[in-house]
Amino acid sequence: MKYKKRKYFLAGRINLLQRSKIRELFEKARNMENVISLGIGEPDFDTPEVIKEAAKRAIDEGYTHYTPNAGIPEFREAIAEYYKTHYKADVSPDNIIVTAGAYEATYLAFESLLEKDDDVIIPDPAFVCYVEDAKIAEAGILRIPLREENKFQVDPDELVELITKRTRVLVINYPNNPTGAVLTKKTVKAIADMAEDYNIYILSDEPYEHFLYEGAKHYPMIKFAPDNTILANSFSKTFAMTGWRLGFAIAPKQVIKDMIKLHAYIIGNVTSFIQIAGITALRDKRSWEAVENMRKVYAERRKLVLKRLNNMPHITPFKPKGAFYIWAKIDPELDMTSEDFANWLLDNAGVVVIPGTAFGKQGEGWIRISYATEKEKLIEALNRMEEALSKL
Repeated sequence: MKYKKRKYFLAGRINLLQRSKIRELFEKARNMENVISLGIGEPDFDTPEVIKEAAKRAIDEGYTHYTPNAGIPEFREAIAEYYKTHYKADVSPDNIIVTAGAYEATYLAFESLLEKDDDVIIPDPAFVCYVEDAKIAEAGILRIPLREENKFQVDPDELVELITKRTRVLVINYPNNPTGAVLTKKTVKAIADMAEDYNIYILSDEPYEHFLYEGAKHYPMIKFAPDNTILANSFSKTFAMTGWRLGFAIAPKQVIKDMIKLHAYIIGNVTSFIQIAGITALRDKRSWEAVENMRKVYAERRKLVLKRLNNMPHITPFKPKGAFYIWAKIDPELDMTSEDFANWLLDNAGVVVIPGTAFGKQGEGWIRISYATEKEKLIEALNRMEEALSKL
């Protein structure tokens, strides 16, 4: 008996996902010579030596086996200690899950909390993964605009107008990617109170917490709404450990239980010796000295880039107080979209910047510039940009 040949199709949910415009631009640049990238959101520093040595030592000591799904207990204790020491926030290790970067933490939170009839409120502009994770969860997506006149903070008055009976999750990401904005304590408290009043969860993504400038402070959301917050964090930015894929989430116990259940079928556990290195990252003063050195270098670069951009034609930077990005406005008289402008800079200056629309419709008319690039390359890229823009 012969069977008719079947046609195979991808699951429909995959077609919902939009390919990152960031990656599209990188692929175009890869086929060009003498290009300098100010696009990637990755520290150009190496992981501190003390952390690398801890990982090597852990391998030699036999940390090459499975760990508990939630993570090695001592590592979760070190994370809890960190929040107590840095923020005077009481966190139980039982409320922590170790994840493969903050990416996985966000995915687990969305899949654990959101269903088809739920809505998630996501800032615009915002980092690219939130919208795509919400699509996979089949949730409704509402965008709250971040406005220049409000220094790109979430406006609590606008937020409350978006909340309905369907609202389940609100995404907060500060210091913000892509704008570099930070939240005031007053705004953090207002958002936390709203979450408690309307019984919604806040996914607070906080990987840039240590890169702050001009006296700015970070206020972790769990201090103000611990029963309504899923805090996602990562070692990638703080300790220049992007390739290690090490992050964590802190959440109420029932949410953590569900996240662990899903995590167990996706990852199982984060690499054992990398978790041991994470303990050293949090507890060894040498790793924190390295973090402070990175912050100082970023602060110098930030100052340099702002000064240069302020003296260039056709572009106006927003002055950020966090992260390692400059969010810059394109002169409307150029009559170029963000994508047009980014492609024009690549073709005419050999410099990669990210079009603002990669982060949402509100990003139209803006570009994101990363200064996580060594100073010599940064200066050369700025020189090229100025020369090209002066000819427009």
